Amino acid sequence: MQIQTGLQSQLDATGLFEARHLAFLETIAHLRPRLHRYCARMTGSALDGEDVMQEAVFEAYRKLDSFDDSKTLKPWLFRIVHNRCIDFLRRRQVREAAEAAALGPEMVMPVETPGREIDRAVERLVLNLPPKERACVLLKDVFDYSLDEIADLVDSTVGGVKAALNRGRAKLTTLPKAADSRSVTSKETLELLRLYVERFNRRDWDGVRELASADARLRVADCFAGRLADSPYFVEYERPIIPWRMALGSVDGESVVLILRDDADGLTPFSAIRLAVSGKQIVGVTDYIKSSWVLEAAVSVVVEGA
Repeated sequence: MQIQTGLQSQLDATGLFEARHLAFLETIAHLRPRLHRYCARMTGSALDGEDVMQEAVFEAYRKLDSFDDSKTLKPWLFRIVHNRCIDFLRRRQVREAAEAAALGPEMVMPVETPGREIDRAVERLVLNLPPKERACVLLKDVFDYSLDEIADLVDSTVGGVKAALNRGRAKLTTLPKAADSRSVTSKETLELLRLYVERFNRRDWDGVRELASADARLRVADCFAGRLADSPYFVEYERPIIPWRMALGSVDGESVVLILRDDADGLTPFSAIRLAVSGKQIVGVTDYIKSSWVLEAAVSVVVEGA
């Protein structure tokens, strides 16, 4: 699911990020993998998580003038990211369905906090929890925030956070595995993605353009947001930075185009490209090549035929 953003509309004139925006992104570069990890686990998708994080970071950038410099930047960013995640879940109508499916007693006895060595298992299982419980378990058991910090981030009280933690942890002990959230991609869309991969690997840029609508949108993190036709996109892939090829695959169950690095270890997934399809045309391209943390945070990355 792609997010329609205010970011593109504000950059349509050139598609390029302004210098002040790039400077802000550089300032928070060390925080972005952690912010993304939280978004990925809240949304249930490394790709949706990156889109949500990008929007949250852009919102933070627009609000910089109102930020109190005497306070720490990290909690402020996390609060914006958390609110964006909740908005995302509400739009998908996941919150109501999850809460209805996971109704339980209001108060339960706390259980042992999962060990740090199984953080990844916790991250997968929390997808079964309602948003507040999901956020509290992630922030406490994976990100190691204090109860006071969590209460501030999720706009609750310490008592409310404790109750959400108790309910969430108790439910996790009864879940054998995370819910299967794989999306179903039509045969027509898969064939279009395969054709995109074949032409990209041949560097047949005219052929790739033929697959896209005239007003297809392109978004590359920290770089470009605008019309594909107005971008220097294909020129960038002509530069021999690393040997690469593309393949059809999936990230967290969603069909995507994977960029494979061809090195001494063989073909290794390096990044992903998400294509939005309408009818028989590509109407949107989101390239995550500048977001190295996306595949690292994914629960599953599968190359077709591997």
